[in-house]
Amino acid sequence: MTSAVEIGRSTRASERALETLVRVTGAYIGPDGLSASAGTRRVDVADPATGQHLGAYVEPTAAEVETAIAGANAAQRAWHARTPLDRAETLHELAHEMRAQAPLISELMTLETGKPFKECMDELDWSASAVDYYAEVGRHSIGSIHGTTVAGQMHYTLKEPMGTVVIVLPANFPVLLLMWSAAAALAAGNSVIVKPSENATLTTLAFVELLERLGRGLVQCIPGGADPAKQLVGHKDTHMVAFTGSVPTGQAVAQACAQTFKPYLIEASGSDAFIVMPSAPVKTAARAAAFAAFLNCGQVCTSAEKILVHADVYDEFLEAFVAEVGTLRIGHGLDRVDIGPMENSRERDRVEGILARALEQGARLVTGGSRPELPEELAEGFFFQPTVIDNCTDTMDLYAQEVFGPIAPVYKVSSFDEALELTNRSPFGLGATLYSTDIVEIDRAQREIVTGMVWVNAPLLDNDAGPFGGRKLSGIGRQLGAEGLDTFRHPKLIMVDPTASEQDFWWFPYSDDEAYRSAD
Repeated sequence: MTSAVEIGRSTRASERALETLVRVTGAYIGPDGLSASAGTRRVDVADPATGQHLGAYVEPTAAEVETAIAGANAAQRAWHARTPLDRAETLHELAHEMRAQAPLISELMTLETGKPFKECMDELDWSASAVDYYAEVGRHSIGSIHGTTVAGQMHYTLKEPMGTVVIVLPANFPVLLLMWSAAAALAAGNSVIVKPSENATLTTLAFVELLERLGRGLVQCIPGGADPAKQLVGHKDTHMVAFTGSVPTGQAVAQACAQTFKPYLIEASGSDAFIVMPSAPVKTAARAAAFAAFLNCGQVCTSAEKILVHADVYDEFLEAFVAEVGTLRIGHGLDRVDIGPMENSRERDRVEGILARALEQGARLVTGGSRPELPEELAEGFFFQPTVIDNCTDTMDLYAQEVFGPIAPVYKVSSFDEALELTNRSPFGLGATLYSTDIVEIDRAQREIVTGMVWVNAPLLDNDAGPFGGRKLSGIGRQLGAEGLDTFRHPKLIMVDPTASEQDFWWFPYSDDEAYRSAD
């Protein structure tokens, strides 16, 4: 039961994109803007669809990182001194410029990460939307007045910026995940230092250049691997860390922050359930599952990785699902395709290992399962077919893993209760999707599923006004919404007695009338 996947054609990059790649090669963004690094560790960057050379990044020296941190703290003080209205207007101007430059940044992102151009353009649009949202929410309120416990006093809370925020990023959404945190951090009055993914560094450098309109040094970008990341995370003069990535690295970040009780936001993977019940429109659910499983070649933290289908509609769903997967076009992201390559060869090798182990443990290959045959110019790319497997059980290694690739495991369940139980037994708790028109199932799902997000007949949607984040091994803290703004602010309680009155109701000396008296 296998199906062919339509092959897309590759295309050339624009001259403007190539010129940008040359400009950012070997650079970092510090207090003086885009600068050549004196670092000696140079890493070449290739297009994952073709293997062709794009440029290189250089890891800045420890001294350059120190200069960046000092510059970020100075820029933060100046930024915070501006009025919330002034900051909001500047952020709105940034959002406008992001939309204007979206085609260029999207092209760079496609070249460096392999994502289809359409998905990159969506990412830029969503990122600009988050900036506009936080521009307004950030000036709405910086505190609140409380009813007092003492007559004549004033009690209130101020919400103040953390200071300098370090944002450590993955490659799958290099701009969106940056701006979900950075927009909130900046609206709250913080400065930002970005440590981009090594698989999306050139794109991130080009994008962060746009943010210089906020003021030099306010948003900086330090490329590289573990060394600059550790220096930024552990430094006494950085004040919060927002991390997205793997569970082990997220745990290491949390442990490093714990040394100084530095606040942190951790989004560390997911393995989301996608539940299909008999009352669902099966063909619609199958289309939704194909999108939820294979968006960005499955390299999405909220991907559908446990497709739990009721036995009554299992065969019908599987047939429709495989038919949808068979229509997906695979190729270079700058052409008319739905699926691009994986980020790098290591990720493809890892996914191939996950598939081999699942088949060894009893799963059945339904469609896909191998590297596609592609035109010669794409032969060195890191492509893998969208793959569907069934006969999956919760005893397989697959059940407790994050696949993070183009594999969609399908599980047969006998009841809604079994679907809930399998969903909640996962070590992850980021999101879950239910396809059902049964109001009782919908009500139970939103109350009983132990995740940070539940989508009912609307998979993978985000909302700037609603919090994004997970539970269990999926991490701690929230991006987006009012909660996302408060993630980057310290609350400070203020109590004022304007008349400096004597507070004899509880000061020394204590009244004799309030001294202990025997109950006898």
